[in-house]
Order: sequence, then C-alpha cells, then structure tokens
Amino acid sequence: MATAAIIVSAVLFLAMGVFGLVAPTALVAPFGIALGGADGKTEVRAVYGGFGVAVAVLLGLAACGLPGLRPGAVVGVAAGLLGMAFGRLVARGFERPSGFYPTWFYFWVEVAAGAALLAAA
Repeated sequence: MATAAIIVSAVLFLAMGVFGLVAPTALVAPFGIALGGADGKTEVRAVYGGFGVAVAVLLGLAACGLPGLRPGAVVGVAAGLLGMAFGRLVARGFERPSGFYPTWFYFWVEVAAGAALLAAA
C-alpha cells in the first residue's frame, strides 16, 4: 500500500510535468492565467514541467527502494505538497476562489497525496 501511494504520486507528477512541458498555456488556463510570451511559457515549462518530471523520477526511484533515498524523498515531496495546500488556505484569506475547481480540487489532491506520502515514509 505504501509503495502504491508513492507510485500514484509519481504518475501524477509525471502527468503534470509532461503537460507543463508540452502545453504550458493550457496547464495554467483553468486558473485564469494568460501567458503572453516566451518568458511566461518558459517559466511554466520550468516550474510545472521540469520540476514535475524531476519529482516523478525521484519518487520513482524511491518506490524502487533505492537505498537511503526513500524516507527523505517521500517526506520532502509530502512537505512540498502540504506547503502548496497551506498556500491555498492563506490565499483564501485574501480572495475567494470562483468555485471548487480548480483551487479546492487541487487543495484536496495536495492534502491527500501529502498525507499518503507521509504514511508511506
């Protein structure tokens, strides 16, 4: 069960990463973000794309049981996910999201994945 949580999280990060690399404008569109030029697209490709793929590889190696890697990698990614969820809560103090999707949907994905990874560490 613990390894399954790591693998599912890795697949989600890989999907986000590949989507960010291939279609940066489409990735951020649900959030109302318009990318005007090459610099904005490059930023999304780097942060969502490259970072997502790197995290997926890290979690994949952790799932394979690479000696000494699993606890730190899994806890580190869990902390990142829970930090993003916390950021959404803080943002709620400043503005009201337009609806459940995308803000609260991703909040719950981040909380669930972060908790599952902590349990798997």
